[in-house]
Amino acid sequence: MESYALLIAATLNAGTVLAIASLGLLINEKAGIVNLGAEGMMLCAALAGFATVVHTGSTWLGFLAGMGAGALLAAVFGVLVIWLNTNQYATGLALSLFGAGFSAFAGTGYVQATLPEQVRWSVPVLADIPLIGAALFRHHPMVYGCVAIALGMIWFLYRTRAGLVLRSVGESPESAHALGYPVRRIRLLAVMAGGALCGLAGAYVSTVYTPLWVEGMIAGKGWIALALTTFATWRPARVLLGAYLFGGVTMLQFHLQAIGVQIPSQFLTMLPYVATVLVLVLISRNPTWIRVNMPSSIGKPFYPGS
Repeated sequence: MESYALLIAATLNAGTVLAIASLGLLINEKAGIVNLGAEGMMLCAALAGFATVVHTGSTWLGFLAGMGAGALLAAVFGVLVIWLNTNQYATGLALSLFGAGFSAFAGTGYVQATLPEQVRWSVPVLADIPLIGAALFRHHPMVYGCVAIALGMIWFLYRTRAGLVLRSVGESPESAHALGYPVRRIRLLAVMAGGALCGLAGAYVSTVYTPLWVEGMIAGKGWIALALTTFATWRPARVLLGAYLFGGVTMLQFHLQAIGVQIPSQFLTMLPYVATVLVLVLISRNPTWIRVNMPSSIGKPFYPGS
């Protein structure tokens, strides 16, 4: 039973990375922008967060640095696609490639660096409950913060005027513009907010999840996060559930190896990506369902006054 408690704990930890990044991408897509650069933003943010903790010793400053790096790269992406009307998909891919290359180049001096010893977090009293305590109440505060972010986003999108405006920009930017809303600025703010969350996810990876820096350490999590937004049909609560599902699939490979299941490690490593493809195939079988939930103007450029 203890091994299953540890599997649940690892699932929540792995799902946190995917959930935070996916929630950031969801904000982008709710505003009508598709950003394929999540992998690159997360890599640069992971490096920024790791370097900050190495020099300051503060994990929280590392999170802020990661968010800043993600927001900065997202702002560059936003200016290109929103004001210069470059292709969103090509620009996002370019950002992803740039982030991978730049982080590898700038991070060479941090490969052998080590972080200060991490504080062991736990919820008083609850952490001492047999099995449940180890599974649910001995996590970094960011694991619980991720749930708070998802709940806050539900409230923002569906209970506030600002959230309504953001969704209207993603559904019909022409109508929002006709009502006097600054569509381009709203989209840029949404892109930067999404980039900051992707940056937070990247910094969490390098400072808490696997506290080290190696080239390409995000290892496809940005692409899985991108697929999760479609899997969740652009709903924050479903993003959270989907992230834990994929986190569980990712951790299952290590659990199976630990209990002695004789399966080649290469096949186990493929599990998260196979699951991603299968889920997308199943969802694609009902395109009407996707169209009902998908923002109407997603991926489409907006030209004021046209």
